[in-house]
Amino acid sequence: MNKGGMGVGGGGVGGPTAAAAAAAAQKQKSLLQRVDADVGNLVDNFGFLVNVARVNEPPVRNSQESFMMEIRAARMAQAAESLLKLVSELKQTAIFSGFASLNDHVDQRTEELNKMEESTNEKLSRIGEEAAASLKELESHYYSSAIRTSNDATSASL
Repeated sequence: MNKGGMGVGGGGVGGPTAAAAAAAAQKQKSLLQRVDADVGNLVDNFGFLVNVARVNEPPVRNSQESFMMEIRAARMAQAAESLLKLVSELKQTAIFSGFASLNDHVDQRTEELNKMEESTNEKLSRIGEEAAASLKELESHYYSSAIRTSNDATSASL
């Protein structure tokens, strides 16, 4: 069993993230203990089955050993079932934590895009105001220019 290298990192992160990291670390420790206990139980019971599986002459002893073998086999089945439940729990945790991190990413991206939208709207508003001011300035230059007055005089005489 690999017990190291699976640390949950946060490095000084506070708040809910630190609490979630601590909870995840505690859950990981609990799951590793369950795995160790279940696998140890399987190995111990299998070893006992192999030791007891020899044939002896007295019929009473054989029935006792048979009963012990059934008990050990039942314990092995329980340990295997526990491991299967653990695998199922790990799969569910992986799926749900994947959705949680995906939702966090979507929320973060939504915030970023909303900020970009606000910034873009401010820039477009500023550009529109600058364009309106420039257009007013150009109109005032046009209406006060000599070209306009000569074009008006020419068009009026036609």
